[in-house]
Amino acid sequence: MQSQELMAKDKSYIMSTYGRYPIALVRGQGVKAWDAEGKEYLDFLGGIAVNLLGHSHPAVVAAIAEQAGTLIHTSNLYYTEPGVELAALLVENGGLDKVFFCNSGAEANEGAIKLARKYQFRKGHPEKTKVVSATHSFHGRTLGALTATAKPEIQEGFGPLPAGFAYAEFGDIEALRAAVDDKTAAVILEPVQGEGGIYALTPEYLQAARAICDQAGALLILDEIQAGLGRTGHFFAYQGLAVKPDIVTLAKGLGGGLPIGAICATQEAASGFQPGDHGTTFGANPVCCAAAVATLKTILSSHLVEMAAEMGRYLMDKLEGLKAKYPALVKEVRGKGLMIGIELSQPGAPVLAKCHELGLLANVTAGTVLRLLPPYVITAKDVDAAVAIIDQALASAVNAKA
Repeated sequence: MQSQELMAKDKSYIMSTYGRYPIALVRGQGVKAWDAEGKEYLDFLGGIAVNLLGHSHPAVVAAIAEQAGTLIHTSNLYYTEPGVELAALLVENGGLDKVFFCNSGAEANEGAIKLARKYQFRKGHPEKTKVVSATHSFHGRTLGALTATAKPEIQEGFGPLPAGFAYAEFGDIEALRAAVDDKTAAVILEPVQGEGGIYALTPEYLQAARAICDQAGALLILDEIQAGLGRTGHFFAYQGLAVKPDIVTLAKGLGGGLPIGAICATQEAASGFQPGDHGTTFGANPVCCAAAVATLKTILSSHLVEMAAEMGRYLMDKLEGLKAKYPALVKEVRGKGLMIGIELSQPGAPVLAKCHELGLLANVTAGTVLRLLPPYVITAKDVDAAVAIIDQALASAVNAKA
């Protein structure tokens, strides 16, 4: 189908829940993707932090094909090798002890909230049910994860929301201290807020959060759904922050493009779940787990965590050059590793539209932040090409205002 036909059929048959861009992608390879008419794009969004190895990486494709031809699904009533192998990779490289597999980031956060409450219940503290999150956060769209997401605009119309949630101003230690009390089961934080506009918590804040949780007997949950698995230049983002959480949630890039999420926990926190407490039909699906094993093994063997840090520094340096070139338009460039935001002094939609026109895939978050989440396999040449397109898009925005 050509793009217009595809878009028309989408409008006819699919629920209107997404504000899609007028681009119909049909093929991808590495850092590039092509639309139905054959137009080439440099993909610096990566499926929103999903395509860690780019499109159709040979190792992931081969793992999917082999596993699909061997065993596609069994349910969690039986043991399967891919899930065990994947859990071992996460434990051995992530520093926590136990893993539960689900199908998405929202499910991972929902499960983490359940785990925290069940843990407190099993420890003899049924009154400890409150979950504290940060303002401007995003934790998913299931009812529990949505309530933890401190954004009234996306909560509207879904009430009554579950009780037992409270919010503290992002990055404000005293606000967090005031929100956590003897009824708190857990605090959930993003080390780097993605949807909130690429804002990173400082090591000092997270260390304070750890101490506040310890004093209150609450668990510390880090939502690393966007920031984890090498995105910030560390395998888990927390490993660069001198803080060990009780629970880490993962999804997005874990499956190399296939849907899978994970809850990683310390032995102590994981003791909250016993057989029958939680589950999912498709969790630890063999094909998704095989894709994830191939993804993680490639990241580790090819030293792509280090490459993400190196390319992130190179990209940030180039973008700082654009900030100096367009001081009235570019307010700030911020981020960690290959999780980068360019905050503009005006709505980002026109700049993004120009990027799309010129062949660069990115997106806008928080209204004014051009967000870049490229795959770890980008080269300096790819960065230069992307920055050249952003340069042109910014110039177009400046000229439009003149």
